[in-house]
Amino acid sequence: MIDTLDREIPEGEERFTFVVEGGVGVLTLCRPEKLNGWSWEASRQLGIMADRIRFDESVRVVLLRAEGRAFCAGIDVTAPGGGITGRTAAEKIQRYDEGIRWVHERFAVLARLPQPVVAAVQGYCLGFGFELALMADIRIAADDAVFALPEAGLGVAVDAGGDLRIARDAGAGWAKYLALTGRRIDAATAERLGLVQLVTERDELDSTARETAAAIAAAAPLAVRAIKRDIDAYADQGLAAALDRTASAAAVTLSSADAREGYAAKAARRTPRFEGG
Repeated sequence: MIDTLDREIPEGEERFTFVVEGGVGVLTLCRPEKLNGWSWEASRQLGIMADRIRFDESVRVVLLRAEGRAFCAGIDVTAPGGGITGRTAAEKIQRYDEGIRWVHERFAVLARLPQPVVAAVQGYCLGFGFELALMADIRIAADDAVFALPEAGLGVAVDAGGDLRIARDAGAGWAKYLALTGRRIDAATAERLGLVQLVTERDELDSTARETAAAIAAAAPLAVRAIKRDIDAYADQGLAAALDRTASAAAVTLSSADAREGYAAKAARRTPRFEGG
């Protein structure tokens, strides 16, 4: 794991950059060589960035984007501190449970910002990447974007509530289809399901997303924040209780033999042999 009390971001270890341009706070995933893979450290830095943004009066809207050919290709399995250990199975499960709840809190800080968040998505948007994009209020995708929740094929539950948000926005059937099969969908399908609001050509993604963010930044700030809060209050009814259940399910599956087999099979490029333990 990581030092959760540390509020510093060492130079050269940044997972995000942040600049303010005309009322738009541009938050950029900045590890394109790793396809912006997610880690405990990325979760820590996300929370720090969101805390910085929250009370910044110069930021009226957040544009969440990524460098390179992928928005976020999921978990970075090469990141240090990736796995959690314990003296016993129960201790390992408890530590995973607390760790996943901590990640939920970091994601919630972003999702509950008073400023609306517009996500600009290109290329791979998988696993944690898809879940991160679903935290945004508005999603704009390039026509090369690919979305998936591959966790079940690795032997683990969906960690951060992405399946719940898909159920909220697209219906329970689609949430189960995507989460249980791990199937990938393209940007056009994501738009049809209501998971993406706009699809644009790849070379127009940045300008389209910035134009959308600028339109929000030009509106009355108090009204914008009130509208976001009101819609979220309606849409998120029951989400907190479901996320509590998600943390427990993720902890058990992440501690399982099936999870070890799933990740080993992925690394070896072979079909996993799950035994339900």
